[in-house]
Amino acid sequence: MRPAIAAALGALTLAGCAAAYESRIKSNLVDAGLSPRVSECIAERMVDKLSTGELQQLARIGKTSGRRLRNMTIDEFLHTYRDALDPHIYKVLVRAGVGCAIAG
Repeated sequence: MRPAIAAALGALTLAGCAAAYESRIKSNLVDAGLSPRVSECIAERMVDKLSTGELQQLARIGKTSGRRLRNMTIDEFLHTYRDALDPHIYKVLVRAGVGCAIAG
C-alpha cells in the first residue's frame, strides 16, 4: 500500500474514533445533568484531550450521582462534580466551559 493511502486511511480511522468519543462525551455530560447544547459544545472541545480511562471516569459520574439533575449551567456542573473528577478532567472541563461561554 502506498504511504499516502495508508496515511489517509489512518487519518479517517482517527477521525471516526474522535467522532465516536465526542458523541460519548456529549451523552455522558447530558446524563450527568448538562443541557444537550452545552454538552455538545464542551464535547467538541474535550474530545482530543482525554484518555480512554478519563472518558470512562466521566461516564461514571452521572450514573453514580444518584440524582436526576437536568439543564445545569457549567458553573453548577463543575461545583456539583468537582470532588468526583480527576484534576485533569476537571481542568479540561473548565477550559472547555470557558471557551463555550465565550463563544456563546
